[in-house]
Amino acid sequence: MKKLWSGRFNAATALSVEEFTESISFDQRLWRYDIEGSIAHTKMLAHQGIISHKDAEDIIEGLNSIARDIETGAFVFKQELEDIHMNIESALIHRIGDVGGKVHTARSRNDQVALDLRLYLRHETSLIINLLKDLQDVLIDIAKIHTRTIMPGYTHLQRAQPVTLAHYMLAYLEMFKRDIERLRDVYKRINTMPLGACALAGTTLNTDRAYTAELLGFDRISENSIDAVSDRDFVIEFISDVSIIMMHLSRMAEELILWATEEFSFIKLSDAFTTGSSIMPQKKNPDVLELIRGKTGKIYGALINILTTMKGLPLAYNRDMQEDKTPLFEVIDTIKAVLSILTELLGSVTFNVERLLNTAGSGYSLATDLAEYLVKKGIPFRNAHEITGRVVRYCIDNNAELESLSLDIYKEFSSVIGEDIYHKLTLSASVTARTSLGGTSPTEVERQIKNFLRDYRNKI
Repeated sequence: MKKLWSGRFNAATALSVEEFTESISFDQRLWRYDIEGSIAHTKMLAHQGIISHKDAEDIIEGLNSIARDIETGAFVFKQELEDIHMNIESALIHRIGDVGGKVHTARSRNDQVALDLRLYLRHETSLIINLLKDLQDVLIDIAKIHTRTIMPGYTHLQRAQPVTLAHYMLAYLEMFKRDIERLRDVYKRINTMPLGACALAGTTLNTDRAYTAELLGFDRISENSIDAVSDRDFVIEFISDVSIIMMHLSRMAEELILWATEEFSFIKLSDAFTTGSSIMPQKKNPDVLELIRGKTGKIYGALINILTTMKGLPLAYNRDMQEDKTPLFEVIDTIKAVLSILTELLGSVTFNVERLLNTAGSGYSLATDLAEYLVKKGIPFRNAHEITGRVVRYCIDNNAELESLSLDIYKEFSSVIGEDIYHKLTLSASVTARTSLGGTSPTEVERQIKNFLRDYRNKI
């Protein structure tokens, strides 16, 4: 088949070269955006009098017919035509004749692929934001139920202080808030129109890029035609943002895996989201969560992939940039799948409230409450910390708990300790008293939930 760019060449392209250079096997998913961009470009050409309105109508009808065939599966993509752009343009010329060749007036595949990629990524970014919102909704639902469910909080994976389960869930909510903010920020840079930059230098034809941008819903237009066709910062930034999301999801997956073990027994995973062993009948494995952890490396690899591809490229477009799509597509497919299944899984988790409560008080987790009690009695914190440390040492040596010590023993460590200490050294009192902004008290957690639903949720 004759190439659309064959005028310059005497020899046909070698089959091995066609196989090596083709991208239609993966960039065909851009077809909808390629046609959308071509329709807008055609309308601009007619608007500017560069082509006739009749030619524009024929081109647009031809493009719409191709879209219908692709949707129904009737369209045949051809490897020898290399990419999605040449497949669609070739089909258009075949259907409506030479007038179809006018669609490529005042553009190049260089700015065309940049356009398709931005349209595609703009759409997918919005979908991923919505999936993050769905996950946030599950976290909020859990938090609403468990504002007074007490559990152990950890630092260094050692029991530290009691917190509420709602407070724990809201920590992940904050992570996903930042993730959404980052995606909304990169969306601004994705939503820049490159079409009209042509190969790299613009065109002598009287085009109206602002008109095209308006038709396609772009907020701004690329200012420099060289940068327009060679910029993939928006792809790198998007994958970087998704890498952070995957880090958050992997942390959550790791935590849920630990919590589901017999050793923790904090949660019970639904049978629907676990698998069994081929040899051990008793096993119930958290394979979904483990795969989320595992897929995180794939996303990180994609980021290194695109950074490495771009790091040595001179201006402007280079064919290396064709390799931006494979990692990008894999990142998008992976993050959407992970967000969807984790949202389902998390909504089916059963929390062992009794176990959470029973483990929250062990390990002298109320020691900080004792130290702060002493501070309120006028003792400098460093001294209060040292006194409390000696109390804990006494408890360890005598196999006792803080709340079980007699008042006489307490007074051996500090004369300011009174009967009121026993009202402070309970799990309920500990979490209830932590009313500082962002703290774990039920009233503060309820405020956080209310503010999220009233203020932040309405903005995203």
